[in-house]
Amino acid sequence: QVQLVESGGGLVQAGGSLRLSCAASGNIFSINAMGWYRQAPGKQRELVASITSGGTTNYADSVKGRFTISRDNAKNTVYLQMNSLKPEDTAVYYCNADLVIPGYYNDPHDYVYWGQGTQVTVSS
Repeated sequence: QVQLVESGGGLVQAGGSLRLSCAASGNIFSINAMGWYRQAPGKQRELVASITSGGTTNYADSVKGRFTISRDNAKNTVYLQMNSLKPEDTAVYYCNADLVIPGYYNDPHDYVYWGQGTQVTVSS
């Protein structure tokens, strides 16, 4: 069964750091883009950062200079290093990945998967 498993959330004081991890497991041919989204209470889910299979990154303006996304293709894992955290970064963070997995005839199929979410709380 293909899944994304996240870890690393928690409670931190403003100015602190956290590192999120998300590992893809199961029968996977390859992984295209991976990313992190977040959703705060009463708000829509928003893109935080993304990274292509080639390593090209993209960040929301609100996190530029503070967050760094990276990936380890050998481990099918994406990371989000979050520094200088602010109370407004408080949200549930979701991992997202564009996975190519085998179909019924072992042919490649492209699907977007989501992790279960991990809570990040930044206290002031």
